[in-house]
Amino acid sequence: MPHRENRPRRRPSLSMPILRTSRAQHRAGNLTLGNLLAGLGERSFGWAIVVFSLVTMLPLPPGSSVITALPVLVTTLQMTFGFAHVRLPGPLARLRVDQNRLRRTLLRLRPVTRRLERRLRPRLPALFAPRHEPLLGLGLLVIAFTLFLPVPGSGWFPAISLFVVGVGLVERDGAVVVLGLVLGALSALLTAAIVISLAEGAEAIMG
Repeated sequence: MPHRENRPRRRPSLSMPILRTSRAQHRAGNLTLGNLLAGLGERSFGWAIVVFSLVTMLPLPPGSSVITALPVLVTTLQMTFGFAHVRLPGPLARLRVDQNRLRRTLLRLRPVTRRLERRLRPRLPALFAPRHEPLLGLGLLVIAFTLFLPVPGSGWFPAISLFVVGVGLVERDGAVVVLGLVLGALSALLTAAIVISLAEGAEAIMG
């Protein structure tokens, strides 16, 4: 009998869970944004944070973060209260998803996700214990709130930190989650500094 070399198992792709879930729901005829996130289960928070933080990084008119940050606030608030998965508001949850377009989009992202997959691995599992989830959600809620504030020049930083945390949640990489939280804390401090500077400038002008 030929000897089989013991090779390390290849890690699943970042996009594999969402592809499998969307394919199954497409066949069942119930592929909507709400069902897709619900079908991802405990990882729906990570996926939702990744998607919604990317939306806030799009080149949109000034002040748009007040609107684009709302789904992030809803997601992190639900995480704080211990929801099993993301529950989107009715109209957004019922939004139909084109499975073919979704698949093509994920395939276009493969050059980026491949680089991430080489570095991501499950670490610090205690961070993902159910008892820690509300505290983690609260930290993300604070970061999302800084993203929600219409402060000029500050939106990118909390959005990037939320994206990093979302990827860490999807891959159960606690080290990446901690990195994202540290970046988020720095972005909150930066936002506070900008707000204080603007307030002092306004006071000087009016004085």
